[in-house]
Amino acid sequence: MISDHYIWLVWACSFLVPWAALFAFFPQHRMVMWWASLLTAPFGLTEPISVPAYWNPPSLFNLAQTTGFDIESLIFCFGIGGVGAVIYNAMTRRIVLPVTSKEKKQPLHRRHYMALASPFIVFLLLYFLPWNPIYPGILAMSVGAAATIACRPDLRTKTWIGGILFLIFYVVFLQFLRWGAPGYIERVWNLQSLSGVIIFGMPMEELLFAFGFGIYWSSVYEHFTWTRSMPLEARLS
Repeated sequence: MISDHYIWLVWACSFLVPWAALFAFFPQHRMVMWWASLLTAPFGLTEPISVPAYWNPPSLFNLAQTTGFDIESLIFCFGIGGVGAVIYNAMTRRIVLPVTSKEKKQPLHRRHYMALASPFIVFLLLYFLPWNPIYPGILAMSVGAAATIACRPDLRTKTWIGGILFLIFYVVFLQFLRWGAPGYIERVWNLQSLSGVIIFGMPMEELLFAFGFGIYWSSVYEHFTWTRSMPLEARLS
């Protein structure tokens, strides 16, 4: 059995397996994956917000316990960022293409940059309330997804389905963690500071995080870069 000190590392690295598979078999999404993963990876540096308030994972070189930071969080964020950004397009055979100049000038886009900034603003406003930091994170991503839909209605379907797909993807990996390291969730997650709602052995907050991340991150590339998801055949027509 793997020592608790290496479980977080192994689990974080396991997200690189589907990342590599998507990168290898869907070359049309490679640029998006790199963009999304490199943008997401630095969020691993926010780990001190979650340790030990949300969880306290034994980590490589005991970094999480001694500094709040750890290497595993950077790997984890890199992996889920690339997957979350392309999972919908990969499964529906779609690619991203630029929107027209006429589309950019529509009234809905007047607050384009405010919509992009909304999750960060919401998180900062909610973080200082007396609750676990996972909740402002979930709400911030949800507001970001709502702002995306308000600004870009064409991304509505991709946002919702992308969230469901990423939730399913993440639940599979949580179950692998439960089966491969029995009792690890109970030992590492700060369950007494959460809702106490456990769904199939998983804290409800982890599922909400996955769905929130999925609905925001599935469309974040298109929103930032003024592109839209189109059927693969559109590139050939």
